[in-house]
Amino acid sequence: MGIWETILLGVGLSADAFAVSITDGMRFCKIRVRDALAVALTFGIFQAVMPLVGFAGGTFFYEFISRIDHWIALALLSFLGGKMLFGGVRHCAAVRRTKKARSAVRDDGRRDVHEAGGGMQQCRAGVSFRELFVQGVATSIDALAVGIALAAVSSGGGLPIYGSVSVIGATTFCICLPAVFLGKKTGDMLNDYAAVFGGLILIGIGVRIFAQHVFFAG
Repeated sequence: MGIWETILLGVGLSADAFAVSITDGMRFCKIRVRDALAVALTFGIFQAVMPLVGFAGGTFFYEFISRIDHWIALALLSFLGGKMLFGGVRHCAAVRRTKKARSAVRDDGRRDVHEAGGGMQQCRAGVSFRELFVQGVATSIDALAVGIALAAVSSGGGLPIYGSVSVIGATTFCICLPAVFLGKKTGDMLNDYAAVFGGLILIGIGVRIFAQHVFFAG
């Protein structure tokens, strides 16, 4: 497999990681370059390591994993998305209560009040290592199959396995890095509803992976 084919392969594999990177960017209060690098590097590493695991494990290992990989992705992404969605819904409810309280105070002609956490965008300083690890696993399980395919074509010339996975990882990194900044801008526009939309995106990715494997697998 040539370098351009490998780059295209990396682009295809990084689609889910791209979407998850956007949701991670939505959660940053103030994004720093090192935070974006951490997200992109995590996905790049996982997309490079998983094909190596598939390459080394062989067909038997993949046949075993392929029976449950979509369940793993669905469970992990649904858990993360559900947690994010639940927190976003609670935050939005708190904001609505605060606005009603402020409106009532103004109507009574009294001093405005501030409820802790109300009227502010729900955001975080960053994404934890544990969350990034889970996201990396969930979005890179399909890359195991790529390792099997690379093992099958490695004797036909083209890039060696380490060169192929390096290109795939680098491609994923380059795609996910700007996605984090894009997510931050999207989160700023969505304001209080950023966590709700982000959670729905994660759950949707998990459902898509599950449906693709169950209903559309060749």
